[in-house]
Amino acid sequence: MNSPVTGLRFAGTLFALIALIHVWRLVQGFDVIIGNQHIPPSASIVGAIFAGALSLWMWKLSSNARQ
Repeated sequence: MNSPVTGLRFAGTLFALIALIHVWRLVQGFDVIIGNQHIPPSASIVGAIFAGALSLWMWKLSSNARQ
């Protein structure tokens, strides 16, 4: 369970899930309100790109670590 590959793949999967949630918010069009603050949909665009990039990076690192 101490394998770096497992940790990188877990992180990559988690970031992919977060990216999918951001895309789901964009498709469904529901509002996010934290306190009195309305979070615009553009935040989910940035979040999806950022989380997706981190996911790809983690999976790439996990495949390189195995070699």
